[in-house]
Amino acid sequence: MVAPPSAAAAGQAPPPAPSICVFCGSRTGAGAADADAARRVGQWIGTHGWRLVYGGGRAGLMGLVADAALAAGAAVVGVIPQSLMTRELGHQGLTELHVVQTMHERKRLMAGRSDAFLALPGGLGTLEELFEVWTWRQLGYHDKPVGLLNTGGYYDALLAFVAHAATAGYVQPAQRALLQVEREPEPLLQRLAALAPLAVAPDDYSRT
Repeated sequence: MVAPPSAAAAGQAPPPAPSICVFCGSRTGAGAADADAARRVGQWIGTHGWRLVYGGGRAGLMGLVADAALAAGAAVVGVIPQSLMTRELGHQGLTELHVVQTMHERKRLMAGRSDAFLALPGGLGTLEELFEVWTWRQLGYHDKPVGLLNTGGYYDALLAFVAHAATAGYVQPAQRALLQVEREPEPLLQRLAALAPLAVAPDDYSRT
């Protein structure tokens, strides 16, 4: 039996590498576990042939995950507002660095370039980004999986609050179930990879 020709042999462009959007802190936090997890996420992305999409920063967990992905052979796409570039916080060694004017443009471009979302430990910005893509998912604006890496129980209190909100009648069990949660990077990334709709074209985030 003769195998079908590859896309390259048939003169077709190979399918694009799947992309994962990572939200995380611009600081490294108080302990070493979060930094280690960020490096493991970046390494997994590179060794599994994925592309990293993130906020374009060079500091904190953002810089660690980007550097680890680059070292493992991944293409890395950064999206950063001009105000942060002016403060010299942009990573200059990326495959692509897009400088935009607003935070909304930043999030829209990151979302449109991604097949899955993953939040690592972080501060207010990370929380805002996580809840936005989670909300978009439950409203049907996209069908891409959303993951939360609960390194060392960092998000235990947040998850307890979401459970409280469900008990109080504000969050439905089906909405909570849309968030994939693990304490270790590798099983969470594998779950997101299995759920990612890789054949789907980028969504129209102008609706949000």
